[in-house]
Amino acid sequence: MVHAIRIHQTGGPEQLHWDEVDPGSPGPGQARVRHGAVGVNYIDTYHRTGLYPLPLPAGIGMEGAGVVTEVGPDVPDLKAGDRVAYAGGPPGSYAEERVMPADRLVKLPDGINDKQAAGMMLRGMTVQYLLESTFPVKRGQTILVHAAAGGVGLILCQWAKHIGATVIGTVGSEEKAKLARANGCDHPILYKTDDFTKAVKDITGGEGVPVVYDGVGKDTFSGSLDCLSPRGMMVLFGAASGPVPPFDLSLLASKGSLFITRPTLFTYTAKRPDLLASAESLFKVVTGGAVKIDIGQEFPLKDAAEAHRALEGRRTTGSTILIP
Repeated sequence: MVHAIRIHQTGGPEQLHWDEVDPGSPGPGQARVRHGAVGVNYIDTYHRTGLYPLPLPAGIGMEGAGVVTEVGPDVPDLKAGDRVAYAGGPPGSYAEERVMPADRLVKLPDGINDKQAAGMMLRGMTVQYLLESTFPVKRGQTILVHAAAGGVGLILCQWAKHIGATVIGTVGSEEKAKLARANGCDHPILYKTDDFTKAVKDITGGEGVPVVYDGVGKDTFSGSLDCLSPRGMMVLFGAASGPVPPFDLSLLASKGSLFITRPTLFTYTAKRPDLLASAESLFKVVTGGAVKIDIGQEFPLKDAAEAHRALEGRRTTGSTILIP
């Protein structure tokens, strides 16, 4: 028997319980994975609170890295001993071991360890689709990134800088501003004391930006629309401050024929060829040194509640991981 963090009812971090579980043996198309590290992401808090409901009791967690210990029938491209990582469903990565659909696992290159992988797969592949698919950023463009010192933000700033973009980023403190700047953010803005919309207009000479990458949601949404140049794109990929309230779509017309999208990693990597291509693009920029993965916090797996408190309290920088 092994242990896993599970929820028996929705609510606060206190609902995360350290349970003894039996993952079982892998069936057709499955593999059993022993985790070396597990990623913590905001979507985990949505599952815990019930914002994204799960049938209870349930394991949570969408990201992990480790080694394959056993494969079931009809798994042609994996074997016991392979180092793998994943990001995406089904939930349940907060576990010492688990059984996974084999077609959701990606083999890790030798240059990336378990901690790096657990801190980068979901965030890094999110950045990959944001920058290369949702709105393909080109050299010379100026972009706005909210929560620039967060797990996604730090990777996004580095990757965008590698492409050749100028990066404006919002942060919550001087310490986070320094961190964002060190990771490619040209213009950190302290959103708690400065009007980020005015700052963006000042930086861009009144033109605004062609794209805003916003994982914050409610608190930044309205101001973000005012940062966009005509026909700009609002990319809302998260809701750390809460969901955006309903609004009149004619607002997009009045602000310059704006576009808006609410993408998810799960849509962009639903097909295995797309998953492999996304992971390969991520591995390339990491092993090549263009993107460094900042593991800001580590917690023992059994202390996942403390990790959630830190994440929701905005006391984290970079990626947060759990160690079984």
